Amino acid sequence: MNPLSSRRKVLIVSDSDTFFENISSILPKEQFNPVIHASNGGEARRKLLECDADLLLIDCPLTDEHGVLFAENFSETNMGILLLVNADMYDEVCSKVEDQGIITLPKPNSPQIFYMAVKMLSAMTLRLEKMETKNRTLQEKMTDIRVINKAKWMLIENKKMSESEAHHFIEKKAMDERLSRREAAERIIEKYEL
Repeated sequence: MNPLSSRRKVLIVSDSDTFFENISSILPKEQFNPVIHASNGGEARRKLLECDADLLLIDCPLTDEHGVLFAENFSETNMGILLLVNADMYDEVCSKVEDQGIITLPKPNSPQIFYMAVKMLSAMTLRLEKMETKNRTLQEKMTDIRVINKAKWMLIENKKMSESEAHHFIEKKAMDERLSRREAAERIIEKYEL
């Protein structure tokens, strides 16, 4: 894998510049780059509109909204979300957000524990991205099969071909016209649906 493509973009949402600087210094630039700072939820939303982030680290509470609600708003995205909450609220917040795939970490915490949590979150998001890509590929293949089968049945009905003849016809059309089998099938469907 290309080392540049494995870098994770990080958005840290915290009203504390010191917190941002401390966290940024923990994250190795060859693995986490760029690391962007937003001082509140509104600014973070604007930055997420401008560019995607792979990891969203939220230092609760935020000045303009509750960090938990902010995290929940992004739980349906592909971003890995790490929510940092005061230790006295950890159990309550964790039980509320864990079923949404949001990782919670109590603060204060050691840099080593924080780094390990970010690395685990990064690994989890990479795995999810690979699964999503594989799922998308399988869905495309299933769509291809459906379109090709529809074209076969149209050839069977309209040209009185056998299934194997229809299959061969589609493959030959694709080869002769330098198309994918799906594109050839779509042209056959267009012809007979008119």
